[in-house]
Amino acid sequence: MNPSLRRKLEALLERRDELERLLADPGVVADNERFRNLSREFSQLQPVANGLAAEDRVRRDLAAAESMLDDPELHALAEEDIRAGKALLEQLDSELMSHLVPRDVRDEGNVYLEVRAGTGGDEAAIFAGDLFRMYTRYAERQGWKVEVESASPGEHGGYKEIVARIEGRGAYSRLKFESGTHRVQRVPETESQGRIHTSAATVAIFAEDTGTLAIEINPADLKIDTFRSSGAGGQHVNKTESAIRITHVPSGVVVESQTERSQHANRDKAMKRLQSMLVEAEIARRDAAQARDRKLQVGSGDRSQRIRTYNFPQGRITDHRVEGLTLYDLPNVLEGNLDPLVERLTREHQADELARLAEAS
Repeated sequence: MNPSLRRKLEALLERRDELERLLADPGVVADNERFRNLSREFSQLQPVANGLAAEDRVRRDLAAAESMLDDPELHALAEEDIRAGKALLEQLDSELMSHLVPRDVRDEGNVYLEVRAGTGGDEAAIFAGDLFRMYTRYAERQGWKVEVESASPGEHGGYKEIVARIEGRGAYSRLKFESGTHRVQRVPETESQGRIHTSAATVAIFAEDTGTLAIEINPADLKIDTFRSSGAGGQHVNKTESAIRITHVPSGVVVESQTERSQHANRDKAMKRLQSMLVEAEIARRDAAQARDRKLQVGSGDRSQRIRTYNFPQGRITDHRVEGLTLYDLPNVLEGNLDPLVERLTREHQADELARLAEAS
């Protein structure tokens, strides 16, 4: 491991020891908010302490094994222990380095999910519906809550556009790599000659704003329209103009909300999503300025980048951002089994961040 990275790990261990002393201080215990914040930080640093302690044990075991190499009766056993110890050290080294990846404070929070039909007409809308269903199923597996905020159904199924809020711990950390263009290759039900068509839908993920960045929205920059809701709401649907459309004129961002019965409630929801989108755009702009070669474009909401292909005839999913990331498990993925993709993309992101850390050290 790079000596500079080693020193950073040791600094984290020192901070963990300092936190342990602070958490035993009666003055800190009496301050509920401070105690809670320090406890959270302590729990995040504890794996570093565990990893360094495990590494120290393995190094001692290696030294003991190496001391037995000169003993003819123990030589073979010592060589086996040394191989196993070195392999374990490599694993621990990788795990320890992952703790140096800067934490995104938004990772534990909720997200807004937007899915829109792209090229491909009716088939694109149907595919957008398939994607939304996939994310809904994944959310169910994670125990998250999904709340649709606006939807425009396709004429033959699916959605021209659908926007939902996903509430659950860690939602952003698991979904933040999904932004981009998703392409599908399959034979549409309306295709009489069995030809494979290519269609697309775009996905954007925005972290719900938690005050991480101060963005002032000038009311004079907003254009607000009302219209009749086409979503849930019983008898009130299409009878009152309770749905809200807000356009942020300087950026061109448009948000809608139509699921609540009152105009006021829909406006409140739309404003929260607008705030989140503007914060996300500013964070993405700053990140892009610092690292224009980021493969995964975390949190950029970039819908122009083709990120994934779903090939139905071959039962294949290929993520184009990571070399060799192809799964022949399409039905299960569409049923919400996204973990193999999410975990591989997370590892790639960590590797990118660690490479940058090493370069900067």
